[in-house]
Amino acid sequence: MTVRTRFAPSPTGFLHIGGARTALYCWLEARRRGGEFLLRIEDTDRERSTDEAVQAILDAMAWLHLSADEAPVYQTQRLARYKEVAARLLSEGKAYYAYESKEEIEAMREAAMAKGEKPRYNGHYRDRNEPYREDPNRVIRFRNPLEGSVVFEDKVKGRVEWANAELDDLVIFRSDGWPTYNFAVVVDDIDMGITEVIRGDDHVNNTPRQINIYHALGAPVPEFAHLPMILDKEGKKLSKRTNSVSVMEYREEGYLPHAILNYLVRLGWSHGDQEIFSREEMTRLFDVADVNKAASRFDTEKLNWLNQHYLKTDDPAALAPEFAWHLARAGIDAVHGPQPADVIVALRDRVHTLKEMAERAKIWYGPVTDWDDKAVAKHLKNDGAVAVLETAKTLLAGVEWRPEPIHQVIEQMAARLELGMGKIAQPLRVAITGTQVSPSIDHTLYLCGRDEALRRIDHALTLARG
Repeated sequence: MTVRTRFAPSPTGFLHIGGARTALYCWLEARRRGGEFLLRIEDTDRERSTDEAVQAILDAMAWLHLSADEAPVYQTQRLARYKEVAARLLSEGKAYYAYESKEEIEAMREAAMAKGEKPRYNGHYRDRNEPYREDPNRVIRFRNPLEGSVVFEDKVKGRVEWANAELDDLVIFRSDGWPTYNFAVVVDDIDMGITEVIRGDDHVNNTPRQINIYHALGAPVPEFAHLPMILDKEGKKLSKRTNSVSVMEYREEGYLPHAILNYLVRLGWSHGDQEIFSREEMTRLFDVADVNKAASRFDTEKLNWLNQHYLKTDDPAALAPEFAWHLARAGIDAVHGPQPADVIVALRDRVHTLKEMAERAKIWYGPVTDWDDKAVAKHLKNDGAVAVLETAKTLLAGVEWRPEPIHQVIEQMAARLELGMGKIAQPLRVAITGTQVSPSIDHTLYLCGRDEALRRIDHALTLARG
């Protein structure tokens, strides 16, 4: 049997970073075993689901390169199928109509709690065999077994057993004419041929109910793996107050998709002490059965370290399109300035994210608008600065415009003027950037372009001469 996993987000907002980890684990489990990965959009919550949220999920999945093997399945397009299966359960006596009002259901719950019992449906309509009738309170309930227990081997949590006496007759069709979550996902997973259900452990309580519906439909039960939560650094649930939680927020902050995936795969899974994983290594080594039972803690510092690792080691040309996206967001027209790949080479040892890099790159895509007064006073308003700038202007005018020849000119200047490299580099650095901090002076000059570099040196000479 072909292994088939699925990621099934609800489009009530952005793709959460925890959801991205679930999607990754589903994708890896399918890929490692030569199976198929599917995407299902669970959009039956019509009050909260939006087209914008659907697109946000699709965009995030595309950015992470977690491609599905088939077109997405949308639950709102399957209403007729859910009705068909519910009708079958009704005809077989495995489901029934119930007509309690909201007030009656609430009274039922309060009576149970008054007795110290678990609030639940008391089965009032279970054996009355009420026929269909037009009623605003009409629902369809599943006739849950009253005896025995549900047992399953969770690949992460181990053996789970649930007494049927603890489960009431859940609603499978609401009064608004839409199926409930527990019913729809079972029908979907059967129709989609899902063999492995990998999801957050907030769904563990749903699993026994769903298994009973599988049995009622005579369908094979998939294997389950419930993933522990991701907590923040203080051990609390991730929230927007303390962390970015949307995948696309991480893109906006300048993280690389493969750095995010590398970080997420290690949030609950490990392979020895290895920290850096290529996509191929993740695919070959990951096994959902090796996921830890305990919750993981999100550490932004470690993510920053991983992201910088990829900035330093990836082919700059491969990173350039994503960096160009950040340049555009920073209001920079990359057409008029250095090639993005060259900027990456100059700055990648100095930043953790592409957003930081784009901010620092502004000096090469537009005029210097802010001058550091202390840097000007220290490095331009001194006796040697004019000589340095005039010599640089002469020698740089005829040099081949690449970092290596520019570096050789800087060394020639130091020898000719009998100055240390710092005395040469700092006046030029202030001339080009307005500050005394930048990458190596040869890259700083190179990225500026010959004509613009000479123009800025001219302006700096004016400042130096008072």
